Amino acid sequence: MSEFEGVVGDDNGAEESFDLDGNGIDDGTTVAGDETFIDVDGDGIADAVAMDTDGDGVSDELHIDTNGDGNFNAEAIDTDGDGVTDSLAVDNSGDGNVDQLLSDTTGDGEVDTVSSDTTGDGLTDTVVTDTDGDGSADAMAMDTTGDGEVNVTMTDTTGDGFMDTTEYNNPEPAYDPNPGDPEADAGTDGMFVPPAPQK
Repeated sequence: MSEFEGVVGDDNGAEESFDLDGNGIDDGTTVAGDETFIDVDGDGIADAVAMDTDGDGVSDELHIDTNGDGNFNAEAIDTDGDGVTDSLAVDNSGDGNVDQLLSDTTGDGEVDTVSSDTTGDGLTDTVVTDTDGDGSADAMAMDTTGDGEVNVTMTDTTGDGFMDTTEYNNPEPAYDPNPGDPEADAGTDGMFVPPAPQK
């Protein structure tokens, strides 16, 4: 799906460097205690701050201002301490809630799961996964009703990058034509009284 663009920390004990814009040039850094302030555009204002939360000398959290408004709206986390980002949480709307979570669940440095809150209610309603590691989405699970349950699943069964199978996991209950009386005539509601025969 996409690749994480950098290493949060360096387990070899070397001084940490960051290239958050991916231009091949190390970003400017200022170290203060367990925090490293990163200036991507060279304007003297920190665009990100890397934090060493466990005190091992290696940054394991990276807070980023992705839109330049002075607020950190994305957080990259190295959960297993290997120096590589495992998840990236982003607040795209600026409401203080995570709208999208990108995860590397296999530890290969590639994003393989993207969870999104498309409605802004604070709950994940869409999850896209790359199950075979080829960089393309293989499945999409959606909660279209907002009840917390997946009710639509789309799958790319051929590997061509297009979802070709759709499964509805919570179909509507079948219509019961006779809810009032199971012995009633088919097509009625069980309350139907046939007219008296004409004489």
